This record gives sequence, C-alpha cells and structure tokens, in this order.
Amino acid sequence: MPERNITTENWASPPQNRKSFQQVQSLFPTRRLKRGPGPITQLNRQTQELLALPYNAYSGQRSLQQMLDNTYTDAFLVMKDGSVITELYFNDMAADSHHLLNSVSKSFVGMLVGILVDQGMLDTQAKLTRYLPEFSDTAFVDTTIRHCLDMTAAVRYTEDYEDEQADFWKETAVVGWRPKLVNRHSPITLFQFASSLNQKAQLDGQQYHYRTVLTNVLAMAAERATGISIGDLLEQRIWQKLGAEQDAAIVVDSIGFPYLGAGMSVCARDLARFGQMILGNGFFNGQQVVPATWIEDTRHADKNGKQLFADSNYAPMLPGGHYRNQVWVGDSDQGILMCIGIHGQTIHINMTTGVVIVKLSSHPKPDDNFIFNDTFRALNDLSRLL
Repeated sequence: MPERNITTENWASPPQNRKSFQQVQSLFPTRRLKRGPGPITQLNRQTQELLALPYNAYSGQRSLQQMLDNTYTDAFLVMKDGSVITELYFNDMAADSHHLLNSVSKSFVGMLVGILVDQGMLDTQAKLTRYLPEFSDTAFVDTTIRHCLDMTAAVRYTEDYEDEQADFWKETAVVGWRPKLVNRHSPITLFQFASSLNQKAQLDGQQYHYRTVLTNVLAMAAERATGISIGDLLEQRIWQKLGAEQDAAIVVDSIGFPYLGAGMSVCARDLARFGQMILGNGFFNGQQVVPATWIEDTRHADKNGKQLFADSNYAPMLPGGHYRNQVWVGDSDQGILMCIGIHGQTIHINMTTGVVIVKLSSHPKPDDNFIFNDTFRALNDLSRLL
C-alpha cells in the first residue's frame, strides 16, 4: 500500500514522487508482463569503484558521486561488456523494487514494432488507417507508422509539462494520473482519447515534434495488426526473452489497455537487460530478440530524419543527434543510444565501449533541463572512459 500521505491527486508532485514512483502498482490498475517460467538470465559481476571518477559538469569537474547525490537518484547500475560493475540503490529502493519508467516505456514499443515489421505484420510506410480505420476522420488520416515511430506526425497535441491543461496531462487523466482533469465529457479509454484528436499542427513528416500519444497509437496498431493484445505481444516477444528477474507492470485504462507512452514500471536489473539487448544489436540471452537491422536503423536513421531533428527545438539537447524508432541517439558513429523518461529515467548505451548505464530517479520537476543535461554529461563521460 502507498504511504498515507500519497494519493492519486498528489503522487506525481514532490516530495511524494520520491516514494510514489516505486508504488505505482498500489495507486493505479496495472497489467503485468509475466517473466514466465524460463530461467533468469544471470548477470556476471566484476565490481569496480566508480564514484570518485570525474566528469565535466557545466560548473567544472565534479565526481560521479556528486552527480548521483544531486540528481535525486533512486537506482544506478553500470554494465561493461555484459558484466555489472556498479549497482547502487538510494531512497529506500532495492534490487527487487519496481520503479516508474515514464517515457523509457516508449522504447519497448519501438523495439516491438521492429520485431513485427520483420515478421511482416506491420509496414512502416503504411498509413495507420490500414490498421485503425476508425482514425479516418481524425488528424491521423495521413499518418504512417514511420511518422509515429519518429515523432513527425501531423496531429496537434501539446506536451508542455508545465502546462496543467496540456494534452499530455489530459491523456494521462484517462489512466487516473490527473483526476482533476476528468469530467463527464472526458474519454474513458486511450483509444477514445486518440481518436478524438482531429486538428493538425503540421503536415505529416514535416517536423520532428515529440508527442506521447504517437506511442500509444503505435501500440493500438500493433495490437490490431496481429490480433494479439499489446500486453501479450510485449510479454512474449520481448520480456520473457530477456530472462527477466521479475514481472514488469504497465498502468492501464478502464478497459485494460496499457498506457505505453509512460506507464511501465520495472526493476533496474531488468532494464539493464533490455539495454544490453540493444547494445548487442538485438541479440541477448542466446537469441535474436530484435532484428539487428532494426537496431542499425535506429542507430543511423536516414538523412531526412536527422535533418528534421536538427531543425527542431530539441536539437540543442542532442547536438548532431536524432530520434528514431522511439529511441534518442546522441552519436550515430559511436553508437550512443538513450531511452529517456521525465523525472530522470535513463538507459544510456555506448555500443563502441560496450557500456550500458541505467539511472532511475525522482526529479521534482518533469523536465529539469539543468539536471538532465548534467546527468547526460556524466553518463557520456563515464561510458567513454570505461
């Protein structure tokens, strides 16, 4: 049960979020991704002392320990060449604690779509309406799977976390995250919310613009294309193949559809397994989980996709980077890929040095640029140093 002072009204605000991000399953209905009967993929260990290592912060050289202390860290796990070299927990979190991932959840959908594309069940160039004909009268009428994957769709949807009336928060209200935004006219399912969006902010494929609803729509298309529930797809195609230690959990709407834009909770070790799978070009636990070609496409993207990101307001965050298949890419050549969620959730992958870093956090604000940027500088330096 959540602590007495944590409610569905205040759970996402500081200081409650320091505890609530580990208690999502006690606050909201969730759908489990069962780890299955298979053996746990064991993680080798070669412990190293990293906390005194320096990195180049904006304010000068600082230690990794200082970064962890100053960025509301709940879990910090570093793997090098497949072995855990550092695993630390703070704020009463433990190895078996679940923690909300926020938008790191999106990357699971991005990898699942790659599997389904490889199996011929989804076509990245196909319009959403091939799979969701109900969207013919919405802003998604000309949107393709690729537009959703790379956040270049036309739909008008505001994702300003400081705006309490932003579409992002209205969508989260569907799964109970913002009770004050619910009224008698509010949609009661994520499908109803998405299909109510009928205004466009741009042409499809014209600009990069990050919008959580596009991930949820991808999940709907995947479910419709396969005839298999999105929860079962993730469970069978990804989660159980990782040899996870624990189940995952995803917040659901009133009909049990998972909120995959931001609603997953997992433990740090299992998140590291997911990152290690990506680092291995989709190969993990003795099998090809995600097609290597999909990981390569994620890493390198195409000229148009890179240019759209470079022309966007997000470019200063990742100079020379891009966004592809629901993953952030900081450096194509070195293979620095990142899965990122608000309030400080990160998987940092350096494919050149063989490093995977998981950092789970509970920042007071959803999108604190200073804290995020300081963290990214530390993780970049650490992954290159190792």
